[in-house]
Amino acid sequence: MTNIQGQDSNMDMLNSKPETTGKRALNRRRNRRAILEAARDCFQENGYDNTSIRDIVRKTNLASGTFYNYFSSKQDIFAALLTDFLSSLNDDISSRRNAASSTKELIFSTYHALYRATAKDPVIYELAHQNQRALRNLFGSDILGLTLLSLEQDVRTAIERGLLPETDPEYLCATFFGVAYDMSLLVARKARSCPNGIHDEAERAAKFSTDLFLGGLPALAALPS
Repeated sequence: MTNIQGQDSNMDMLNSKPETTGKRALNRRRNRRAILEAARDCFQENGYDNTSIRDIVRKTNLASGTFYNYFSSKQDIFAALLTDFLSSLNDDISSRRNAASSTKELIFSTYHALYRATAKDPVIYELAHQNQRALRNLFGSDILGLTLLSLEQDVRTAIERGLLPETDPEYLCATFFGVAYDMSLLVARKARSCPNGIHDEAERAAKFSTDLFLGGLPALAALPS
């Protein structure tokens, strides 16, 4: 993964007074957040390829040289935005799956967490979807592979708990990926065209995917293991 710039070194922390460190850390977080928000807006308005670092800096109140205290390139910004997106999403998906008490809740909660995150931040998902080669270079996987990192283990656990039929977990995950891949992109596009309806859209897509997935499970249960 590309290293993300702008982190305080241990020496800096040791040499700073507590009051100064606190203020400086807060200022750095604000500046970094301002850069990331400006980048997201620019990517949405102009596309990733047509956005320059100068475009991003112009959307902030920061001096042009300040950018390089936090990021070394536009690719670093993309990596940071996607890392934030994936970290939050994977934590949400895993906790909701592990708390599920029924097959329907297990499947719905996974789809809903994915679609909700996609609808909330469609620009990042679409960028990742459109730049799969860059994504593999940065993270070693495509967007759904990163989004659903823990799915296979959770599926195996669900099979052991009796929430899913005893079948090939790899096939089951591949089927889940197949439904989620294009559905997530469609949810992102709908969210961009109607930002006020993102929560309803995510829930509607999750219900649709869950019903579709559940419809095939009885047949899977009848297959020889």
